[in-house]
Amino acid sequence: MPTFEPSSITREATPSPDANGVSAIHIVPVRTRKDLKTFIRLPWKIYADDPAWVPPLLVERLRHLSSKHNPYFDQAEVQLWLALQDGEVVGRLSAQIDRRFLEKHDAHTGHIGFLEAVNSKDVFEALLAAAEEWLRSRNMRRSLGPFNFSVNDECGVLVEGFDDPPMLMMGHARPYYGSMLEQCGYQKAKDLIAYLITLSEGGIPPSVSRLVDRGKHDPKITLRPLNWSAYEREMAIIADIFNDAWSENWGFLPFTEKEIRHLAKEVRPLINSHSVCFAEFEGRPVAFAMALPNLNEAIRDLDGRLFPFGWARLLYRLKLNRVSTVRVPLMGVRKEFQATPLGAVFAYGTIENIYASHLERGIKKSEMSWILEDNTAMRNMIEAIGGRPYKVYRMYEKAL
Repeated sequence: MPTFEPSSITREATPSPDANGVSAIHIVPVRTRKDLKTFIRLPWKIYADDPAWVPPLLVERLRHLSSKHNPYFDQAEVQLWLALQDGEVVGRLSAQIDRRFLEKHDAHTGHIGFLEAVNSKDVFEALLAAAEEWLRSRNMRRSLGPFNFSVNDECGVLVEGFDDPPMLMMGHARPYYGSMLEQCGYQKAKDLIAYLITLSEGGIPPSVSRLVDRGKHDPKITLRPLNWSAYEREMAIIADIFNDAWSENWGFLPFTEKEIRHLAKEVRPLINSHSVCFAEFEGRPVAFAMALPNLNEAIRDLDGRLFPFGWARLLYRLKLNRVSTVRVPLMGVRKEFQATPLGAVFAYGTIENIYASHLERGIKKSEMSWILEDNTAMRNMIEAIGGRPYKVYRMYEKAL
């Protein structure tokens, strides 16, 4: 399990019950493996009657929160808390300081994450107060989040789109989360948009098709699938393009070499040669798009467990293409081609290629996420091929 620093500043109890007899809320740091499992298990209580929630795989969550398996811990200091009331777990929260974020963006901004809690302002206040005190004691002047753990993981609080289940590596929330954060002094920092595209024959508009066709007839441009025999090298190319393409975006953090290897290992069971399309210009990779099967669709009825029979059911569903939705979590065009006609050819060409190959395999819908609310060029491109915004995830901030 992760090596979490015990929080010497976290009080084990809040003030005594108020005049209305409300029980005290105790905020306790996660210290043991049992605590960690309790932390991971809390969403089962929060979303017990929410038909849109998808139970995450317990083994995956344990790995994500493990300093042994997750390279995020190489660059960050982390503390997790549980909120208890009458001996019952009623909330959870993390606080983390990401050294690379401090170097690239703001030397005094810490992060919160993994927010889950019952509908109680007192619980939210107690959890956030503990996290803010921990961040403040480490010279942080702003709290930003939620990040689970970083901008390259699940992030944001769902504020629109509660009726649809979340897709692979995207979060879910109760409708009161955003309001509670605002009541506790947090305000909007940035909205992240998830788009949904219904795949259909002839779904690409004629104007886009003509643009893609021109690219296909240009001898300098090549569209190709992932070369499975050189998988690690191909994943390194993806990371290199992504790190260049998104380097100026809000909150961006580049993938490290260790994170690239970790990502390659994590997505390998989900990927095939048709999951990725590269655009090359004069033999040089300049753009890519990646689509992954929506694992949440395949695991929804497993209740988080792969044993004893969950593995077999999951592999059967993925192997026989029993998943009808995909998510495009990564795509990019090198900066030198952005806002140019060639850049549009690369972007539309890779997406159209992914679109067509998945349509042939029975995929009905694709999510493209997430997109910054002010990334007008990307939003216009997605809307031009039929995408509609259907979920909004909000990042919040508070001065400490």
